[in-house]
Amino acid sequence: MNITIKSRKTTVKDSFKERVQKKLSKLDRFFDETAEAVVTVTNEGERETVEITVRAAGMNFRAEKTTNDRMDSLEAVVDLLVRQIVKNKSKLEQRLRTDAFAPEYNDPALEAEDYSVVKTKRFPVKPMSVEEAILQMNMLGHSFFMFRDAQQGEICVVYKRKGDSYGLIEPIEDDE
Repeated sequence: MNITIKSRKTTVKDSFKERVQKKLSKLDRFFDETAEAVVTVTNEGERETVEITVRAAGMNFRAEKTTNDRMDSLEAVVDLLVRQIVKNKSKLEQRLRTDAFAPEYNDPALEAEDYSVVKTKRFPVKPMSVEEAILQMNMLGHSFFMFRDAQQGEICVVYKRKGDSYGLIEPIEDDE
């Protein structure tokens, strides 16, 4: 697995980098060598946030944890990723390594929930600017809004983020 470590508002010591390598080696059983992990460490006051995003087999796995200690955040976020993968193992088995799920991960309590769709909505997707889409989302009281970008013609999604900011999801061509 290729690992990239980024830091925001802090510096990362070699001892932490070594710890990241060791902890992420737990995930090697699930992914092949083409998997990419991005570890972002952020310091805000006395809070240490560790976010890990793994891209493998056309899938993205992401977890984030904030504690008072960077090492504790790392431990917790790796555990969250393992639980995410194991919980959805039946749906992921075709995409991950064939020998990824050893018997110790056969815990019925971690079985994935049913992903059945209970309602389908259809509506016209009108061309508009990002600002118009955010206004429309806020007027509807929703936390996300799908629209067609007036400049690019692509289907996009705006969404509310923590801290009263907004995010934009734009499609890109998949290399795989």
